[in-house]
Amino acid sequence: MKRFTFTLLCVLIAAAVIFNGCKKVKDAEKLICGVTDFEPMNFRDSNGKWTGFDTELAILVGQKLKMPVDFIEIEWANKYNELNSRTINCIWNGFTANSSESDGTRRGALVDFSYSYLRNQQCIVIKADRAGDFKAVGDLAGKTAAAETGSAGESAAQEIVGDTGKIVGTAAQTNTFIEVKSGAVDFAVVDILLAQRLAGSGDYADLKIADISLSYEVYAVGFKKGSALRDKVNKALKELYDEGKVNELAKKYKLEDSLVLDTSFNG
Repeated sequence: MKRFTFTLLCVLIAAAVIFNGCKKVKDAEKLICGVTDFEPMNFRDSNGKWTGFDTELAILVGQKLKMPVDFIEIEWANKYNELNSRTINCIWNGFTANSSESDGTRRGALVDFSYSYLRNQQCIVIKADRAGDFKAVGDLAGKTAAAETGSAGESAAQEIVGDTGKIVGTAAQTNTFIEVKSGAVDFAVVDILLAQRLAGSGDYADLKIADISLSYEVYAVGFKKGSALRDKVNKALKELYDEGKVNELAKKYKLEDSLVLDTSFNG
C-alpha cells in the first residue's frame, strides 16, 4: 500500500511538472499585453471587450506572427514587476518610451523598446473657469497636481510643481480628471491623446486643456530585457506600416497626425 501511494505521488508530481512546462511553452507562444484603461489606446467597448488603437495594432501584429494575443489589465505602477515576473511579455498601452521614472531612471534602462510608432505629448488639464490662473508653466509651481502613479505624467508633474508643490497619485489616468473636477487638485498632467477625448465633453465638460505647451514624447512597446520577441514585433510593425494597415488603423481612431514610425528608435 505504501509503495502504491509513493508511486502514485511520483506520477502526480511528474504530471504537474509536465503540465507546467507545457503551460510555459504555450504562454511563450502568445503575445500577452499588459494594458490599462486608456482611451483611445486600450479601453473596453460596451460589451466589455478590449478595443482601441494599441489593442487592434497588437492583434494585427499577432496575426502577422501567427501568435494569439491576450490582454491583461495591470496597475501601471506595477508594470515592470508584471513584465519581469512573466505575467505579461510586453507592455503595450501608450507607453511613453523617451521618458524617465520618478526616480530619474530612464525607461530604456528598464525594458527593451520596439520601434516608436506614435508621437505623444503630456498636457495640463484644468477647470475651464480657472484658465486665467494658469497661462504658463510657472503658474503651476507650488500647486497640487494629479497624475497616474508611475507614468510619464507623474515625472512631468513633479518637475512642474517643484519642491513646494504636491502630487496626488492615481491608479489610472482617467482618475485624474475626477480629481480636477472635484477640486481636490489644481490640475492634472496626462497624455494629450486621452485629454482630447475627455476634456470638454460629457462628465468633464467643465474641464479643458490649458494653453501650456510641454515637450513631445513617443510611444513604443516595452519588452523584458533581452527578449527575442522585440525583434519579431518590430519586423511585423514595419511590414504593417509599409502595407498601409497602421495608417488605416490610425485614421479609425483619428490618430493619423500623430503616426510616426521610427525604426531607429531603441529607447
